[in-house]
Amino acid sequence: MNESLHITCPHCEAVNRLSESRLAENPNCGRCHQPLFTGHPLVLTDGNFERLLESNDLPIVVDGWAAWCGPCRQFAPIFEKAAAALEPRIRFAKLDTDAAPQTSARLQIRSIPTLIIFGGSKEIARQSGAMNYAQFTQWLLQHLQD
Repeated sequence: MNESLHITCPHCEAVNRLSESRLAENPNCGRCHQPLFTGHPLVLTDGNFERLLESNDLPIVVDGWAAWCGPCRQFAPIFEKAAAALEPRIRFAKLDTDAAPQTSARLQIRSIPTLIIFGGSKEIARQSGAMNYAQFTQWLLQHLQD
């Protein structure tokens, strides 16, 4: 099947529509011509969260973190590695809970790091606490195959 997907540009936030078969071709944004997938997590804010969540047909995994959190800092390279390995099948995004208090409250993030998988703008799974790379990717794939 060659389903059409909506993908939000990480640079200009334009919503792009492209064929699922083109995901592996390193597509560029139709508006700003920057790559739609960078192999790095998007940065979520109170201002862009809704648009990025609602305008993407790919699953999105959000890492709720804070700069002062030791486990968050230890988990950051694992999250980056997963983004590089699993994009473009999954979109990765970081939410600084201190910088985005409204979104953090809306998502009811009570401890960090908190990982949330969204599919179709709905929460699929949530995990609090850092994991190693194998545990994280297993958790992700398990919940995305359900």
